[in-house]
Amino acid sequence: MSSPSPSPSPLCAAACSTALRAPPPLARFRRSAAPVSASVARAAPAVSDDLVLRIAEQLEDSVTSSSPLLNPLRSASALSLLSTPWPTRRSSEAFRFTDISYLRSSPISLPSGAPDLAPPASPFPSHVLFSDGLLVSASGVHVSALADLPPGRARDRAAAALAASAEFAHKDLFYDFNAVGARDVVVVHVPEGVKAADDPVHIMFAYTNCGGESMLMSNPRILVVAEKEAEVAIVEEHFGAGQEGGRYWANPVAEIIVDAGARVVHSYLQRQSFGAAHTKWTVVQQDTSSKYEFVEVSTGAKLNRHNLHIQQLGPETETELSTLHLTSQNKQIHDLHSKLILDHPKAFSRQLHKCIACGTGNSIFDGNIKVNRKPSVLSYHQRRLLMSSQTFRL
Repeated sequence: MSSPSPSPSPLCAAACSTALRAPPPLARFRRSAAPVSASVARAAPAVSDDLVLRIAEQLEDSVTSSSPLLNPLRSASALSLLSTPWPTRRSSEAFRFTDISYLRSSPISLPSGAPDLAPPASPFPSHVLFSDGLLVSASGVHVSALADLPPGRARDRAAAALAASAEFAHKDLFYDFNAVGARDVVVVHVPEGVKAADDPVHIMFAYTNCGGESMLMSNPRILVVAEKEAEVAIVEEHFGAGQEGGRYWANPVAEIIVDAGARVVHSYLQRQSFGAAHTKWTVVQQDTSSKYEFVEVSTGAKLNRHNLHIQQLGPETETELSTLHLTSQNKQIHDLHSKLILDHPKAFSRQLHKCIACGTGNSIFDGNIKVNRKPSVLSYHQRRLLMSSQTFRL
């Protein structure tokens, strides 16, 4: 005798909208009227994908209000999605070893409102809570929602950063989905010379699921700006808050700007439900004599894909990356694609990636460094440590 289908989680029953599988193929995808630069417009070939357009329109319709500072980025990504096919292992080199076909075949829904979720306790005075991609609370001297930023230095830097993001040439489908579907952006702005590394900003991302077969998709976004000679520590944590084994799709983006002489310490913990998909972008820009320290521990999600992109904007930068992926479930996928672009001399970088693969889990690591000019001094160290009980893929 078959058992009845599970009822939606009480936390998200009121927050889930209609699944995306239901609508017929789209004849059009509405876009913001914000101007798009000529370089962005020229980059869009005349190709379309019905599923991508359907998701894009649903994302656009779900954003009823947002800061106008997001318009250039949203418009550029909307234009890009008109010509972006769904990546497959055959059609996309970046996904050659990463099977995301189950996302394409799963019905997707979007949150219509934040669930009634009790805020988890944070040990830090400065903290932020997102629930299913919707901003619930933000507290801290250097923390604000984009829509709440008053006129001034912080707002001007945020506007410039988001406008520059519209020109980001290395993005993919998931980056564009986030840009179109982000309701707001949390901005961490540390003014010139301020040393705030001893007061970390704890950014929590809680996710729930709708029950049944539908996957609830969310697109939270954060922007960190450390001005000249400033220091800040970010603790970024993603976790499932609904029923165990919940199926949902987290699609976050973090953009970090490290000005000359500044230092950012970035800790990233991903412990999603084992039924979830987690597609993540971290984009970092480092100016002269700046330092970026990154530590990642990822244990959750059925599919975990992290694109870590770091661009050098001046000489004498330091970049330290340490990551640990644990695949403890059968058919679990952990995928780290990191790219470090060096355009200036005297760069130092150290990268250590550790992976523990159990059962039939898959681990994919692509660590790329691109030197665009002959450096006078370049120091780069990359190590990979693997442990496996049965099967893994690197």
